[in-house]
Amino acid sequence: MTRAAHTPTSPEKQMLSEQVYAHLRHAIMRGEYAPGDALKPQDLAKQNGVSLAVVREALVRLVGEGLAERLTNRGFAVPAFSDHRWQQIGEARRAIEPVLLRMSIERGDVDWEGDVRAAHHRLARTPPFTPEDGEYYSEAWAEAHRVFHRTLLEGCGNPVLLETFDRMWVASELARRWSTHRNPDRDGIDEHRRLEEAALARDPDTAADLLTRHLTLTTAALAAQES
Repeated sequence: MTRAAHTPTSPEKQMLSEQVYAHLRHAIMRGEYAPGDALKPQDLAKQNGVSLAVVREALVRLVGEGLAERLTNRGFAVPAFSDHRWQQIGEARRAIEPVLLRMSIERGDVDWEGDVRAAHHRLARTPPFTPEDGEYYSEAWAEAHRVFHRTLLEGCGNPVLLETFDRMWVASELARRWSTHRNPDRDGIDEHRRLEEAALARDPDTAADLLTRHLTLTTAALAAQES
């Protein structure tokens, strides 16, 4: 008598999908896949010992975060590192984030101010590069950097807008991880310090201008890696 193949239950499938998603996300962000590399569901299912349905569910989540692309032939791939793509991401961030920062400065309370101070302190005390990470930004700095920028905007009090920021951040962070060249002419520490000062001084015009310039320089640096 032939035994039927084991079909994961919904909770089990969800757990397996979460594991595959986390593994792939980490691998992509660490540069284990090059820009444009194919993400073949069949191969990934075999490597992880899971079903195609589990892998596809994980890949769809990555597409939603901007860490994978669905190809016309229904396959998947890591996003290509194109100048046009990062220019679009940069344009979107410059259009949205300064507006959120203005809203945060207008609506943020004392707790928000304390959170901004704490996030900046952590960022300023975290080295961007460590020997074990080589030319890549360290995991600790990347997380401190994300928390600082998000905290600046959290005073807006709008979770829908913050979700938009989260998605754009992940997409631009992928480009940053691929960009291993250090820029000695850019003083990121001073840029972040001035952002903190303007936000806590409740100066929306200066803060928005500083953030726009900060994002413009980032976009230019990322796009330059493609040329």
